[in-house]
Amino acid sequence: MATALLLGLAGAAWANSDPLTGLVAEPGGAGLGAAVRAERSSYVGAGTRYDLVPLYLYEGKYAYLHAYRAGLHLDAGPNHRFDVFLSHRFEGFPHDRIPEAFAGMTEREPGIDAGASYEYRGRWGSVYAEGLHNVTSASGGTELRLGYGTLWRSGRLSLRPHAMLSLRNAKLNNYYYGVAPSEATAARPAYEPGSGVNFQLGLYGAYALTERLRLLGGFSSTRWPASVRASPVVADRTENAVMLGLMYDFSPEQKPWPEARPLLVRIGTGQATDCDVAKVVRLVCTSTRTQDQTRIAMVEVGRPFIEGLNGWPLDIVGYVGLVRHDENGAQPDFWQANAYMKGIWTGFPWSHRVMTRIGLAVGVSYAHGTSMLELRDEGRGGRKVSRLLNYLDPTIDVSVGDLVGAPSLKKLFAGLGVSHRSGIFGTSQLLGNVSGGSNYIYGYLEWEM
Repeated sequence: MATALLLGLAGAAWANSDPLTGLVAEPGGAGLGAAVRAERSSYVGAGTRYDLVPLYLYEGKYAYLHAYRAGLHLDAGPNHRFDVFLSHRFEGFPHDRIPEAFAGMTEREPGIDAGASYEYRGRWGSVYAEGLHNVTSASGGTELRLGYGTLWRSGRLSLRPHAMLSLRNAKLNNYYYGVAPSEATAARPAYEPGSGVNFQLGLYGAYALTERLRLLGGFSSTRWPASVRASPVVADRTENAVMLGLMYDFSPEQKPWPEARPLLVRIGTGQATDCDVAKVVRLVCTSTRTQDQTRIAMVEVGRPFIEGLNGWPLDIVGYVGLVRHDENGAQPDFWQANAYMKGIWTGFPWSHRVMTRIGLAVGVSYAHGTSMLELRDEGRGGRKVSRLLNYLDPTIDVSVGDLVGAPSLKKLFAGLGVSHRSGIFGTSQLLGNVSGGSNYIYGYLEWEM
């Protein structure tokens, strides 16, 4: 269970199987970062697997986003918490190097679980119970997790020891560690592990390098049941994993906020481009003539998190939005959802006359379909595509009110941007281990309500 390798400087000693809980302040906290984990795989011949885990975090009053988990929560008093969520499962065959032991087998996909959890917190730590069920076309399996965790702090250092039992049904174990009769060979007989119980111990920690920058680390060790270890595709060993990462906390500063923070609304439309995002930003390549001439239209809303970060002319804003893909008859149109943090720089010498802003957004994007751009780019040579990808959005805009001399329009901005989705060069299991993506050059209006 390598997902249990990420922990931050928890604001409250809640314990559950998602170690990103409590990493930023609640409510209204947000953060961005990345972690690299190394896992000694349980699969025969898979060796050590390395993975980049992008960290996207947001803690709302009732909703949250934790990179690979998103959900709703209810704090029922100081000691009780209930969650419902969707979570990515970090299991399945290795994508980067398929061992010979799996030749001829159907690939086992990670899948998405729907779950619910209850947590109780006391002076001695926290206990929890979680139920998860696969809701994609992967295992169809079910898992019940029972765990305990506590939080220890000393100065800038935070540590959380963790113990968990995982009761897994036969569908779950058979999917990931069984061998179907159609896959059996002389060296790999058919096998069904059946249900079983895992036991995991872990120690996760964080060190505050600065007020907002945190160094993350952790170790976990999982003991699989004898029925799973006896599978012909499983090595008889304990599964160990380590993690090291960095995270920057964009949570609002500890000062009173206005009763109603400004709501930012953006609308835009654009066209696909075969140019790389870096080339577009440098104005080396700006053509929107593509094979299919596809387009996008978007609407987004945002809220400011930090104004004048560290005294610089730099604001941090969080956005969520919807994008409609017009595939120009090449395939059915579809929707895309984005969630990201954006830094906006206003420190130009002429900004007191004409407010000019440049921005860079980093976050996550989920598309209900796969665009023609991504089908061609990610799918080269029969490679996989992924609907969940990393999102970048560089922009530049100016105040319409300053341009036309209308003070009432000072908070209305017109600009250009690049909507970019990518798999981070195939390094992240969360993003499907895909390489490639898509770019759209678009124009937009944004105003403050």
